[in-house]
Amino acid sequence: MARVTVEDCVDKVPNRFELVLLAAHRARAIASGSPITVEPENDKNPVIALREIAEQTVPADDMRESLIHSLQKNVEVDEPEALSAPVLPSDRRSPLLGRDDQSSDNVVDVLTEEQLLRGLESLTPTEPSAAIGGNGGGRSGR
Repeated sequence: MARVTVEDCVDKVPNRFELVLLAAHRARAIASGSPITVEPENDKNPVIALREIAEQTVPADDMRESLIHSLQKNVEVDEPEALSAPVLPSDRRSPLLGRDDQSSDNVVDVLTEEQLLRGLESLTPTEPSAAIGGNGGGRSGR
């Protein structure tokens, strides 16, 4: 193939915008040392990338996944499985908040609506704050 044109690649990657993204990503990968899968023929990296897409020597799906991975900011980290770490015996575990005494663990606090309202009323200030509408809400001195 002497010259690569978009028409050579468009039947492999129908979306031209995606074709540009994939070819640019592949050209950057070649520049950073990725092995070339076609004869270079003294071509520049973008032309080599387009030739690889046209000849399908590098699968477009692999390039697509590599591009997506390179653009991701939050990389998923595999968490260790629950059973991979040994579980400490209960006598060596640190106490959990609200679960210090196992005998009181089954007691549930009940608060009625009236008790809640009385508690909230006791928290409200009886005098209006000077910072909030201290001058009666109107304009002063004009």
